[in-house]
Formats: sequence, structure tokens, C-alpha cells
Amino acid sequence: MSRKIILAAAVFLFAGCATLLPLPPQPPAASYAWTSFDRKGLRAHSATGIADRETQRVLEPADPARIASVSKLIVALGVMRLVEADKLDLDRDVSAWLGWSLRNPAFPNDPITLRRLLSHTSGLRDDVDYIVPLGKDLRTALADPRAFESRHRPGAFFKYSNLNFPVVATVMEAATGERFDMLMDRLVLTPLGLGACFNWTTCSDEAIERAVVLYAPDGSVVRDDLKGERPACPVVVAPGAPCDLASYRPGTNGAIFSPQGGLRISVDGLAIVGRLLLNRGRHGGGPFLSEASIEAMLASEWRFNGSNGDTEDGFYCGYGLGVQIIPTAGCRDDLLGDGTALVGHAGDAYRLKSGLWVDRRRGRGISYFATGIAEDAPKGETSFRTIEEWVARMAAREKR
Repeated sequence: MSRKIILAAAVFLFAGCATLLPLPPQPPAASYAWTSFDRKGLRAHSATGIADRETQRVLEPADPARIASVSKLIVALGVMRLVEADKLDLDRDVSAWLGWSLRNPAFPNDPITLRRLLSHTSGLRDDVDYIVPLGKDLRTALADPRAFESRHRPGAFFKYSNLNFPVVATVMEAATGERFDMLMDRLVLTPLGLGACFNWTTCSDEAIERAVVLYAPDGSVVRDDLKGERPACPVVVAPGAPCDLASYRPGTNGAIFSPQGGLRISVDGLAIVGRLLLNRGRHGGGPFLSEASIEAMLASEWRFNGSNGDTEDGFYCGYGLGVQIIPTAGCRDDLLGDGTALVGHAGDAYRLKSGLWVDRRRGRGISYFATGIAEDAPKGETSFRTIEEWVARMAAREKR
């Protein structure tokens, strides 16, 4: 479907009227895919560009890509399923599952809980490497005092940190005895029919063949040039250590499966997750999560008040449990440019920008990703990059 036809025939999805969202100038060429959806299903989807330059395979909306931090929202779904099964508790000290004391050295009497980890108010920060390889354990990595915020006690300050989610994954493993990638497949990915996986370990052969290769703007490969085959080693391994996943003991280092950003999923798959949120936890006519669990995820655990967090130039100003909440007055997070209240998550890694956003009031949503984006790509009207504003606002238009 040509871009010109899409734009000429489009109406504003969220407003449901003839008013069109303001589109910024089209950014430099990139490969991108998007969907728009409502509570009942897909309304429209499209893709432009190349998924694999070597074979010249054209990108399609069903092609899985490493979706970056949108992964955090999907991990939160897995946590909530374990909470409902009485395997986890959002407000219990996670040390109880880990088997060792996880504490901020500056605040040794303050427990770190799943609620604080999922909402980035735990005090963890990315001043140490959150990519902890196979052959190492998370406990050793977190023994470094630089892993913690020293000025604010747990629960008092927001600082977005990828390191929270390796801890979440490790707690999930410790509570169940299952490897994180397989646990997420059992709890979330297969029941929702997403055709997705973490680090390619549980994806189908068809998904492997459709993998989106991530490129730098100069055309060099950044990630996931699979050539139709599963990676020989799907995790990062410590220098000199073998890639022996069979010897891995669940509950020691969930970081190896990249819970912070390593989900491979298509924009069509993300739309299924978006509809789950719109339908208050129901999928395919039946319950997947309770409405109370969905409300807990989407409720504001933290909202910027001027001094209680690091917004990263107005990008993070409201957060739930693995969920961003936008926009916030006084911040620069109005992605659609019209004040529409959205919940979901953005992603940014390996030259890909992504997003899943739902408008709960109107029952509509969008998902998208764009690849080949320069690290210094220009920002638009907001703290989002121009390419994100452009693709998101284009996705928020559809044929009448």
C-alpha cells in the first residue's frame, strides 16, 4: 500500500473525526512498520522498507524485530500472572526469593520490592553493566555500590534503569524454578499467540526466517543478521566460558535473556498486547489477567512533580508497573502532539525506535518500529525523535 494513498485517505484515529494529527516533516528514509487497532482487532497496518538487505526481503507487519524497551511492558504481564498465582507479591522484599539480601548500601534497612523495580523507583541505576553474561551471577554484579542511587532511598525517586529488569527476571526464575525465556513463553507469549520470544530461543522456524535485521544508517549490521538460522549462542557469554545453557541454574542471572529489551515481536503481535490492555485483561473472549491486575499496571506509581525524579529531558514523567504514562503537563512527552492520554512504552536500542501506545478512553491504539535510525537523529516537537513522531502520527491515521 503506497504511503501517499494511506495519508490521503487517513483520518485521525484517536479523535474519530476529520481532524488530522499534525505530521512533522518526513525524516530521512528508514524501514518501518506500524499498526492501528481497537478493542476488536486490527484497523490497519503497513510496512515500508527492507527487512534483510542481503536477500532484499521486504519488511512486513508480521516480521519480528528486537523491540527494545517495549519488552518491559510484556515482562510486567508475566509478573502479574505470577502475582495472581500467588507465586510473587509486589510489595514483598525480593530478597526472600533471591536467597540473598538485595540492598542499597546507602539505605540498608529499606527493602527493594517488585513494585519498586517495575516502576524504576528501586534506586538501581545503569552505572554498572546490566548485561551480565552467562558464567557470571547477578548477585556479584549488584555487589558494586555504583549499581545504586546513593542520595534517595528506595521508593522516593524515579530513575529509569534497565538494571531493574534483570533483577525482575531473576526473581521470576527463583519463584518458579523455570528459565526466564521459557517461563515467559509459557505465561505470556504462547497464551496470547504472539509468535514472539526472548533472544530467539523459543521462536518458531518461521519467525527465525522472518527476522528483521537491524542496521546502522550506513548499512552495516548491528543486530540479528540470522540468515534464516537460529543463533549458535542466543545469550552473551563471559570471556572464556562455554555457551552451556543446560548448566544454567534459574534464579541466578535472568539478565542473560535480555528482559530489559530482548523481546523479538512484530507490530502485529504488539497490537495483540495493546488490545489486551484495552479489554482490561481479556484475550480471545476469556480472562488472561484480572481487571485489577491491568489497573495496577496502568495506574501511576510515579508522576514527576518537579524534583522527585530524572525525566531525561521530559521523556519520562509518568510511570506505572512496566508502563509509561504520557503526556504530563510541563514535560515534553506529548507524542501525538494533541494532548491525547496514552499508556504503553517506548523502545530505543540498536538503531531501532519503537512504541506501543493505547488510548483507553477511546479504545484505540498504535504500535510501530523504525530501524536504521542514527544515534543523533533529530528530536521533533517533543523529547521523542522526529522519526518516532512521524511514524506514530502516521499510524494514528487510518482509512475512513
